[in-house]
Amino acid sequence: MAERSALRVGLLGAGQLGRMLALAGYPLDVRCLLLDPTADSPGSHVAEQIVAEYTDPAALARLAECDVVSYEFENVPASAAAWLAERVPVYPPPAALEVARDRLHEKTRFRDLGIPTARFKSAESAQELEHALSELGVPALIKTRTLGYDGKGQLLLRDAPNAQAIWGRFRGVPLIVEEYVAFQRELSLIAVRSTRGDVAFYPLVQNEHRDGILHLSQAPAPNTEGGLQHTAEDYASRLLASLDYAGVLALELFEVNGALLANEMAPRVHNSGHWTIEGAEVSQFENHLRAILGLPLGSTAARGYPAMLNLIGNLPDRERVLAVPGAHLHLYGKAARAGRKLGHVTLSCNTAEQRCERVDALLRMLSP
Repeated sequence: MAERSALRVGLLGAGQLGRMLALAGYPLDVRCLLLDPTADSPGSHVAEQIVAEYTDPAALARLAECDVVSYEFENVPASAAAWLAERVPVYPPPAALEVARDRLHEKTRFRDLGIPTARFKSAESAQELEHALSELGVPALIKTRTLGYDGKGQLLLRDAPNAQAIWGRFRGVPLIVEEYVAFQRELSLIAVRSTRGDVAFYPLVQNEHRDGILHLSQAPAPNTEGGLQHTAEDYASRLLASLDYAGVLALELFEVNGALLANEMAPRVHNSGHWTIEGAEVSQFENHLRAILGLPLGSTAARGYPAMLNLIGNLPDRERVLAVPGAHLHLYGKAARAGRKLGHVTLSCNTAEQRCERVDALLRMLSP
């Protein structure tokens, strides 16, 4: 009998998401080959990394030898994704990248699919910015159309605007202006669609951010009665179908007076889905690999009432964290730096009350 070789997945990016994807592949006999210009990236500690620019021809040729190629972030150079897509299956498809990497294209896609959002206007000059602010009013959110994440490239404008000064602050890059929404809470939905067309959804997650960076996620989100899960799945289904999608997609949402508004989408595994490693029957990382390789999707059911807490800026005391019942510590192998995601803790809990207790205990421990 011929020996069966491992499946090979090429990944653009070798950060913590690439690391967790590579780890999820080992039980399935899937091996990841990572491309990233930064040496000693988190993913390189668990998988082979090519240290080269994302547009390096020789590096891309090596990735094209894999069974399939994916990525861990949406700001992949379009030329690299297009070159690979001509030679090897690339999932999610490059068209999804084009939508998700530009906030104007993203919001326009939501609107075209009948997915409600806050009102928005584009601005490609100081005059257009002034007009947008005049129409939408203040407070308003001003964002760069591309390259924004974790609160970067954004400004919450609360007072009377000086459009010329704001335009100069953003150095003349194309902007999107969004009406400020007084939401009750932030939610997200992790969806997955396979190359077979099979679709699955994880429970809605409630998220809390600090300084624009995700701080705490709880799944299933409390108080999602009244069809919120169904509505979120409907929105995500429209996106998945319109993009002919394969892989994990995250949809970030605002709850406003019992209704859901779409905020952003991420065409990849997502920080608000890290709880799935221990907290779901099959993690988002394993399901992403299953989806892009055409394997059957696994169950997305939550195990009890899990939570996830990001570790940002400082490394925790391992012993104290691991002493919390149900705590699972994930460190990414990064040096400490202000504002940097260094790892996360997943909490396994049997009840919502137990989750509250363990989250509070962990927060007290990690407080300065």
